[in-house]
Amino acid sequence: ICLPLLRVGIIQTTVEVGKRDENYARLESLLEQNYVSSETETVLVLPEIWDVGYAISEPDLCGDAEAGMAAEFLGSLARKYNCWFAGGSVLALTEEGAKNRAMVINPNGEYTASYDKVHLFARMHEDKYIKAGSSRTLFDIGGTRCGIAVCYDLRFCEWFSLYALDGAEVLFLSAQWPMERISHWRALIQARAIDNMMYIAACNRCGRTKRTLFGGNSMVIDPDGEILCDFGEEESFSFVTFDTEKTAAERDTLRTFESRRPDLYGGICG
Repeated sequence: ICLPLLRVGIIQTTVEVGKRDENYARLESLLEQNYVSSETETVLVLPEIWDVGYAISEPDLCGDAEAGMAAEFLGSLARKYNCWFAGGSVLALTEEGAKNRAMVINPNGEYTASYDKVHLFARMHEDKYIKAGSSRTLFDIGGTRCGIAVCYDLRFCEWFSLYALDGAEVLFLSAQWPMERISHWRALIQARAIDNMMYIAACNRCGRTKRTLFGGNSMVIDPDGEILCDFGEEESFSFVTFDTEKTAAERDTLRTFESRRPDLYGGICG
């Protein structure tokens, strides 16, 4: 029996601000040391702005034009290891300005889709330096419908619900979430998975930048809220394999979406 399996590799790593070459070299090293080949379709997830960290105040110096350098670099790794990259954002320079852009790279090394972070975190001045995205990104891996979100997006339940209503079965989330609010991170990931009866594969960075300690605690949660993979605070690389049909089974059992009353929810819009 051929099960509809998907294998996700979470790469929880630190990020050196403004040092693209060092961050690229660290990723190459982590893959060389930890990657395990598999016939199961494999997706790797990286932290938010893994290429240069929060060097957002200097986009002209640290940015990547249309994410071209990252696409080429991840494309070569995708071909070498026969895997996908989904999520893991970079500081992309576009005609509209700098964007916090997550990428989708297929095993042929092709840059097939992207997602620009929609909800910008004013506390880290993203709204000052970054141009917000305005749309969801959905794509297929095998027969599985997938979506992407980035960090602060996690606090907006409506955004995740729209993904689920669009058919997303797995959502990839990348973040630079601080240790001081790591309890929020853990609770919100589990809540979003349960709310929407979807898998969430969440990768957070670890390590310290100046006064900020980042919390790690990357997780993979199934549509029933079960924790399938749970990281600590240190640099880690781990795989988890799951049956993607569980999303449809959970939704068919609970039928939550059929009980929605969007006619009463207008107050949360606009």
